[in-house]
Amino acid sequence: MKKLGKLFMALTFAGALLAGCGSNSAAPSQQTAQQPAQQQSATPAPESNSGSTTTSGEPITAVGSTALQPLVEQAAKDFMAKNQGVQIQVQGGGSGTGLSQVASGAATIGNSDIFAEEKKGIPANELVDHKVAVVGMAAAVSPQVKVDNLTKQQLIDIFTGKITNWKEVGGDDMKITLVNRPKSSGTRATFSKFALDGKEEAEGITEDSSGTVRKIIAETPGAIGYLALSYFNDSVKALKLDGVEANAENISTNKYPVWAYEHMYTKGEPTGSAKAFLDFILSEEVQKKTVTDLGFLPITDMKVERDAEGKVTQK
Repeated sequence: MKKLGKLFMALTFAGALLAGCGSNSAAPSQQTAQQPAQQQSATPAPESNSGSTTTSGEPITAVGSTALQPLVEQAAKDFMAKNQGVQIQVQGGGSGTGLSQVASGAATIGNSDIFAEEKKGIPANELVDHKVAVVGMAAAVSPQVKVDNLTKQQLIDIFTGKITNWKEVGGDDMKITLVNRPKSSGTRATFSKFALDGKEEAEGITEDSSGTVRKIIAETPGAIGYLALSYFNDSVKALKLDGVEANAENISTNKYPVWAYEHMYTKGEPTGSAKAFLDFILSEEVQKKTVTDLGFLPITDMKVERDAEGKVTQK
């Protein structure tokens, strides 16, 4: 009996120990279940600080000049391929739209063929200018036009409606059809300022997109308009101005005067992915290949400088 009593007491004691161990192990298992939840909610924070060019964040929106659009689109494509998670949306709409959108904060970058100071209603002092390239612009005609050169006065007379037939400037007996850009267009502003001496253009077909302007000129016998050199192809012909061809060499010295800086404006100094993207466009990789391949001139190739007033100085 004594042995049975001792055995019963031993079993009771062992059971109490086991029960105690079980109740103590419940607390750690509860903490382990809560821990991952805390870690999961904190995970994005380190990720967002891991580097501005590898996080998605808010997408970069670059809006404005359709002359600059091909370059920005290609640079954005290349940049996103190198930096997973970065989103860049590129839209046209014209330089005026780009400047107003970036000034209001609706776009990250405003693409423009003109200085912000040239556009009324734009708070230029709030914007930071990033000149990324130079683009030449030329009068563009349909292939049926048998004219290769115009004097500045002839060009002015055509676009102001004084000359209405190509035979008046040495071409065939063919009606001239004007194809214009809207007043918000930086291409129009540049062409008007440096090719037409600021004269007001006569009424014609008005299109918002450079690509559409090119298509209309190509398909309309006798049509004339103006395009950035980056838009010229075999479907349209560029006219010389006073015998000077619109090419890189003549533009770099201002011998051919119808050119503009391609600006990418930001509201204040850019940061994060936007800064990285602009730095990428100004890198040698883009300037020496993409810029030239698409018909633009690298900023560094220019032998002259021009300010918002149009004053040209030697570098």
